Amino acid sequence: MRFSTLLKKPAEWMRSPGPQSDIVMTSRIRLARNLVGHPFPGWARKEDRAVVMEEIRPSLENLSEMKDSFSEEMTKLTALEKQVLVERHLISREHAAKGPGCGTVMNRSQTISVMVNEEDHLRMQAIRPGLQLMSAYRSLDQIDSALEQELPYAFDHQYGYLTACPTNLGTGMRASAMLHLPGLVLSEQINQTIQGANKIGLAVRGLYGEGTEALANLFQISNQNTLGTDEKEIIEHLDRVINQMIENEKNARMKILEDKPTMMQDQIGRAYAVLKYAHIITSKEALNYLSMIRLGCDLGFVPEEERETITVLLTEIQPAHLQISAKRKLSPEERDILRADIIRTSLNGLTPPDFSTILTERDDDDE
Repeated sequence: MRFSTLLKKPAEWMRSPGPQSDIVMTSRIRLARNLVGHPFPGWARKEDRAVVMEEIRPSLENLSEMKDSFSEEMTKLTALEKQVLVERHLISREHAAKGPGCGTVMNRSQTISVMVNEEDHLRMQAIRPGLQLMSAYRSLDQIDSALEQELPYAFDHQYGYLTACPTNLGTGMRASAMLHLPGLVLSEQINQTIQGANKIGLAVRGLYGEGTEALANLFQISNQNTLGTDEKEIIEHLDRVINQMIENEKNARMKILEDKPTMMQDQIGRAYAVLKYAHIITSKEALNYLSMIRLGCDLGFVPEEERETITVLLTEIQPAHLQISAKRKLSPEERDILRADIIRTSLNGLTPPDFSTILTERDDDDE
């Protein structure tokens, strides 16, 4: 599959709703694996990485799940193409900076992607829409088991799967979910939520992982420890915490609607007006306004079926996607102009927010 084919359709998780998808955007499972007898990527020479690549890549491409896959060495991709893969959460920012002996393989629906010679020899991930951690794990576990039949994994009976970073020892698994939490942000409860998650061994990160900002009110919640705990326990723990966060977010939204309905109406209405008529808009501003429109879908002020348009836009207005679309490198100002144009076009068919339910409830309260 060519890179241009990969770009023709948004990833499946952008187009398909899942359980609790009004708050949980995606569930992701990542497995780290290394091969016996080869230095880990961080200590490997270019020649060492090339040998590992030659050993791993055919096994990946022959998997039934990877039929007609996109498979490429990082040196064969342009800087913009790499950044597009980062914006789609298919590779890490660190992998985008890798050179010879590094590569990536992913399926057509972009639900399974594998980085070769990132921090570990293999970094495999499965992405599902909504809260589907166990489903994502099962799909990736099948691939992992098939590869383990062909590749000599580095495994120790005391420490489990051996990884470059000690925090990944054991299962080598990171489970995470991307949550949309505008209610907790608007009600100023988000810091308390993050601190609570940290206290019980979970990490809370921004849109693109560690060290990134929580744009569009999106937060990644993931486990931090993998040693001494099996995969099912990790997933069940994370699942329980996420369900509590979902409940807290729903309560925060309802509380704002009850106590400050005009503020909620203003946030969503202002976002719609700016996105509908702006001719220049930055990435950060657009993401945050799109977050408010998505909230409007969740609360019934905008038809729910239009959520997909917003979800796709959250990715397709990112800088690299814009430049791939324009087929040339753009200045920051040119990107801001093109971004506004794409959003205006996409919102042409979007139903304006209808706040009549708020107004009706307020009139009933007055009586």
